[in-house]
Amino acid sequence: MRLTKRYLDELTYKVIGCAIEVHKHLGPGLIESVYEKCFLKELTLRGIAFKNQFWVPVRYKELELDAE
Repeated sequence: MRLTKRYLDELTYKVIGCAIEVHKHLGPGLIESVYEKCFLKELTLRGIAFKNQFWVPVRYKELELDAE
């Protein structure tokens, strides 16, 4: 699938909408994991496919690190 600018713009709009919806309902001041769970639920409710919290290799100052 070729990702067009229009597709990416529309997806970005939807994802930001999810974040705004979560913040509107929860407000500020909670820990990150609470927002994350609600955000993932909102993505699911809107039919947006995602992957979360997967390991990626990171190179930092000549060290190979696994980061989540």
